Amino acid sequence: MTQLSQLSEAEIEARFHITGARPVGFLLAGYAKEAVQFSIQFGAGADLFLTTLLAVIPERNLLIFDCSGSQEMNRRLLASDRALFVGRPGGIHVQFAVGRVQETIYGGARALAVALPAHVVRLQRREYFRIETPRGKPLEFFGRLGGEAVRLPAHDLSVVGVALTASQPPAGIELGVSLDYCHFALPEDRHELFFSAVVRHVTRLEGRSGMVQWRIGLQITNLPAREENRIQRYIARVEHERHELSG
Repeated sequence: MTQLSQLSEAEIEARFHITGARPVGFLLAGYAKEAVQFSIQFGAGADLFLTTLLAVIPERNLLIFDCSGSQEMNRRLLASDRALFVGRPGGIHVQFAVGRVQETIYGGARALAVALPAHVVRLQRREYFRIETPRGKPLEFFGRLGGEAVRLPAHDLSVVGVALTASQPPAGIELGVSLDYCHFALPEDRHELFFSAVVRHVTRLEGRSGMVQWRIGLQITNLPAREENRIQRYIARVEHERHELSG
């Protein structure tokens, strides 16, 4: 269960909404400068692809973002009345809804444009802080599903869950399925973390090149408090190192 699903609409608006043309434009312009990736969902949630925010043009009230490598996906998006952007810049859940999308040219290449959203939802709850694992050397997750071994790289990690990346979902992976004997090693740790996990989502992602990947979200269960502390220390260390590099 996500943090958003546990709150009423009024609570979400009061605690997490960023509203106003200037604050929203400033926030999204920062994500565009950092080339943050978002998934864009449309067609009543049936269609989805990965995109990158490219620019905000405040005087025209426009957000510019990358188109899909699939012309069919672009066509479906342009025909849709509403779309939802969802991302995790810096490990923080961010989402916003937009209306009709139009084609445009940006930097001499085809792109897509949409009116800036009225508000952006941005969650910042530290105990559920999730961070992307280093891309150059991702954490390797191991588990067992129906007696079969599962070994996949971890995309991101928090004390309550881990997201895996796969070119194809392992056989039998579906919502609600439990994995046993799960474990992975944090860098520079002498002992592995052992736990059970439950599949919470299996999401198909299509990049601009048309390459398809799958994101498998697992809820961690049966993890002792001392092991949660190890994950929190790892997340804090990675976040500190990234701030040092960006500084």
